[in-house]
Amino acid sequence: MTLPDLALQIVYGKVAWALLLVAVLSAWMPGLARRHWRATAAGFVVLCALPAAWSPAWWLTLAFQYPSGLMVGLGMMALERRRQGTAPTMLLPLAMALPLALAGTALYLDTFGVLSLGLYHGGFGTIGAPVLGFLAIVACAFAVWRGHALQPAVALLTGLLLYALLRLPTGNLWDALLDPLLWMWALGSAIAAGVRHAAGARVPAAQPQAAPVQVPVAEPAPVGVAGIEQL
Repeated sequence: MTLPDLALQIVYGKVAWALLLVAVLSAWMPGLARRHWRATAAGFVVLCALPAAWSPAWWLTLAFQYPSGLMVGLGMMALERRRQGTAPTMLLPLAMALPLALAGTALYLDTFGVLSLGLYHGGFGTIGAPVLGFLAIVACAFAVWRGHALQPAVALLTGLLLYALLRLPTGNLWDALLDPLLWMWALGSAIAAGVRHAAGARVPAAQPQAAPVQVPVAEPAPVGVAGIEQL
């Protein structure tokens, strides 16, 4: 088990929460963030850098622990979309939300002793966790190279590299991929996708309308010279 230095964890928490607060503000108030994004980012960095209870990062860490590396990567991608003029999506893609929601549920049930599988402790493993992380890094790098699911792949690669190079945020592989806020976001996104799918299934398909029948109109027969003389 290799844990990161405590000072490095504290710096990571302050920087990560500042980045996520800027990303949330840019999504909720795009006009303000677009006009004053430099001042907004600097303001949040200064606030989160304040000591102890003066810093919002301190309270956020107490409530939600350190944000996962994947959450930080998603925040970076949201800011990049805002910089490009694209509105960030409020919901995660179902292909990402569903695995995160299921994995988070299994981890919390294991933590509460319902499953008793030792899943979270396995994230500190010296062989299994690094090998799994390395394979995931290779898969994400290949996806980025091929341009498949580019932004989710970059976000996941960010979290995995933070874990592999700096052991952030806690030295546990699961903490690099999941945190309470991200789990709630993924669960809400999966439920919203299920509700949309169920609502779409209840709407009856539109019945095809029969094309109007066109009745050919007979053209008047040409009148010959004899007919004109009779008239």
